Amino acid sequence: MTRTRKPARTVLISGASIAGPALALWLHRYGFVPTVVERAPELRSGGYKVDLRGTAVEVCKRMGIMDEVRARSTDMRTGSYVDAENRVVGEMPAEFFGGRAGDDDEIMRGDLAAILHERTRADVEYLFGDSIASLAEDEDGVLVTFEHAPPRRFDLVVGADGMHSHTRRLVFGDEARFARHLGAYISIFTAPNDLELDRHEAYHALPGKLVCAYSSRGQTTAKNMFVFASPELAYDHRDTAAQKRLLADAFAGDRGWEIPRLLTNAESADDFYFDSIGVIETDRWSRGRVVLLGDAAHCASPASGQGTGLALLGAYHLAGELAAAQGDFEPAFAAYERHMRPGVEHCQRFAEKFVGEMTVDRKWKIRLRMLMMRMLPKMPWRNLVAKKITQDVQRMAHAVPVKEYARVSGLQRA
Repeated sequence: MTRTRKPARTVLISGASIAGPALALWLHRYGFVPTVVERAPELRSGGYKVDLRGTAVEVCKRMGIMDEVRARSTDMRTGSYVDAENRVVGEMPAEFFGGRAGDDDEIMRGDLAAILHERTRADVEYLFGDSIASLAEDEDGVLVTFEHAPPRRFDLVVGADGMHSHTRRLVFGDEARFARHLGAYISIFTAPNDLELDRHEAYHALPGKLVCAYSSRGQTTAKNMFVFASPELAYDHRDTAAQKRLLADAFAGDRGWEIPRLLTNAESADDFYFDSIGVIETDRWSRGRVVLLGDAAHCASPASGQGTGLALLGAYHLAGELAAAQGDFEPAFAAYERHMRPGVEHCQRFAEKFVGEMTVDRKWKIRLRMLMMRMLPKMPWRNLVAKKITQDVQRMAHAVPVKEYARVSGLQRA
């Protein structure tokens, strides 16, 4: 006699950044019971500006959050390249730098996380200051032990806990099997707005390095960003002090523009971020009752500019497939991955190429870029250049189409 599997209803989501709360929102709408566990003691408010482009904008509209995104938009107006003496070499509209078109927008990561948390906190249980200790799956579900909370059973577990996913490590194995370094590192942190930037981003390029400072709408502070080419480095991704030393060492001999002052800002930053520009490549995104989402499944790196969009698209489609399958997780997980993977791989290929554009390795190449930036605003073909850049980015932004999901159990259409 064949045993009928009970439809999944309770879902534990590890990670309360973007992908996790977005998935919780959709699951609750479909009648599932999601719980979100987050290692941090409270919602993380830091981070950098993130783009919402293409089909990710459509998902935001379906979530009902696009008006809030617009209200908290960075409203960046211009961007420029500056030389070592802080002279503006060339200035262009912010859309030129971001490749945005139509309804595309940009928001600080922390603001988007706050919007999603506010939309879900009344309906979704959040366990802050805790994390998964172990997972034991059987025919009826997954027994989860936590670092602090008592053990509980869930029908499904979702790892939405980022590039260095602890959930992935528990179920799929060591991160080294899936992470591929693309040859550079990135650091971003909040700093005083000493340059008095107003919705403007300033870039300074050196061989193998890129430095940026920007301030968005309503911000009295600025964000400082450093990118540098490097072979893979050995360090603990939770050891902030060691990461700050690595950053300081990488730029120790660079005295031009505002680099020494910006490096000093890193020392006191309490939201310091440092990580490899790399991708996560896994043969499959699920195993049994555990499935990966967002960067945990397929990090496309900051070089793609699509990480947040892919997280939102993944959350929408994972929940939609679970609802369409009436909680039968095996076909739902397979359909979710089948739909998402081609677009994800397209974004990863773009990122691999673009890292070299971020860390140009020769002075003559930088001089040529600066010459082009100086001439471009005066050239009659400037719109063609902008169009080409936007088209490349927009192909990525539309690489994952948005599926339609019919009404399920009387709940609203997605």
